Amino acid sequence: MDNPQNKPDAARPRIGIFGGTFNPVHLGHLIAAQDALESAELDQILFMPCPRPVHKPAVELTNARHRVNMLHLALEGETAFEVSTWELDHGAPCYALDTVTGLAALHPDADLYFLVGADMLLDLPNWRQVTQLLDRCRICPIWRPGQGDPATIAARIDLPPPWPDTLARQMIRGHQVGIASRDLRRRIAEGQRIRYLVPPEVEMYISEHNLYRGYPSAQQDTP
Repeated sequence: MDNPQNKPDAARPRIGIFGGTFNPVHLGHLIAAQDALESAELDQILFMPCPRPVHKPAVELTNARHRVNMLHLALEGETAFEVSTWELDHGAPCYALDTVTGLAALHPDADLYFLVGADMLLDLPNWRQVTQLLDRCRICPIWRPGQGDPATIAARIDLPPPWPDTLARQMIRGHQVGIASRDLRRRIAEGQRIRYLVPPEVEMYISEHNLYRGYPSAQQDTP
C-alpha cells in the first residue's frame, strides 16, 4: 500500500493479514477475525501461521503441517477466510515487513490490513523497520474489553506523530473471549476437555493425532 496518508482506496480489495502460531487455532481466533472482517469492512482475511514467533519467547511448536491442517478444518466453508502458508514457505525468521512486502507482490491491486492484538501496540516501536511497515499497510489493533482505554493505549506508543493517533483511529473493538492456545495445550496435557473452545473438527484432529499430550510445561508457552 504505497499511501503515505495510510488511507484505503474504496475501489481496491481489502485483505487482512492475521498472523500467529495457531498452536492450536481456537474459537477466540475466529471471533477476532470476524470482528476485524466486519469492523474494517475487509473482503478477505488470510490466516498466516508462522514458523516461529519473532517477538515472543521460543516455544516448542507443533509441526507446521498439523497447524495448517487444523486451520483448514477450522475455516472450512467460510469463504472470507483463507489459509496462507507464505511465512512457512519463506522460512524463519520472518518479520512483519517481510510478510507485507511479499503479499503486496502477490496482491498488487489490494490494500493490506495487518491485524495485531492491542496488547502488542506498546512493543510496536521495537519491530523491525516499523515506519516502513506503517507506510506499506494499515495496522489494525484488535482491542478487547478490559485492556484499558484505547486512546490511552495509543498515546503511550513511542512513535512520532501522526502514528499514535492513526493507530487509535484504526483500532477494532473486539469481543471479550478468554481463550488462549497455551491454556488449551495445558488442558490437553492434563487430560481436560477442550470442547466448546475449538471447532469440533479441530478437537477431533487433535485427538486423532494425539497432539499436545507431552506439554508438561504448557504454562510457559506463548499464546
